[in-house]
Amino acid sequence: MICMGVDSSGKTASVAVMEEDKLLYEEFANAGLTHSQTLMPMIAHALDRTGLTPAQIDLYADSAGPRSFTGLRIALAAVKGLAQPFATPCAPVSTLEALAWNVAGEGTVICALDARRGEVYWAAFDGMTHARLVPDQASPLAQMDIFCGNCKKPVFFVGDGADLCYNRYDNSLEIIHLPHPQLYPRGAGLCLAGVALHRRGESVSPALLVPRYLRLSQAERQRAESGKE
Repeated sequence: MICMGVDSSGKTASVAVMEEDKLLYEEFANAGLTHSQTLMPMIAHALDRTGLTPAQIDLYADSAGPRSFTGLRIALAAVKGLAQPFATPCAPVSTLEALAWNVAGEGTVICALDARRGEVYWAAFDGMTHARLVPDQASPLAQMDIFCGNCKKPVFFVGDGADLCYNRYDNSLEIIHLPHPQLYPRGAGLCLAGVALHRRGESVSPALLVPRYLRLSQAERQRAESGKE
């Protein structure tokens, strides 16, 4: 199986192509350019460097959220455009689950993304099997306290919310600090998570690929708040 993973869920962007467990190509960008500038050229580079065409891709792994509303829609539109002509199945991968596949080791992987407004998007996974331990959620960092205290150690924090977690838990938990590049979503992790999702029978047609936001957009929040006045 050949899988292409596409992520533009946050400030970074990444595209990877894997054949089974072999990484054929990966490109990562964190240069401050907009995803509308970088993502499609990155996909074109991946196809060119691997000598593949969209017709030869067996599965697309899309970072479905939670994260930036605009970033999620950019990657989703790109994947839909590539997959629809060939009815290629798509794996709507949790951004947090894709992060967990950046790490393999005994312990617990806690994926945390800065959701602002005093909250993080977070979930937890077994470090060896990547089995999910906690569902994706948006909550204040303090709501992680009980889980962090009781989970299997050591703990690996990944995601751009890792620094927030270090500040809160560094003196109370057995934590393994990871190299900075492992804190970001990567295309290879997205492919691994996407193939696992597909093998569980959870991939969808391109038409059914939708983002998962977890929270209302700012406009929706403002509308809801104005309605309470």
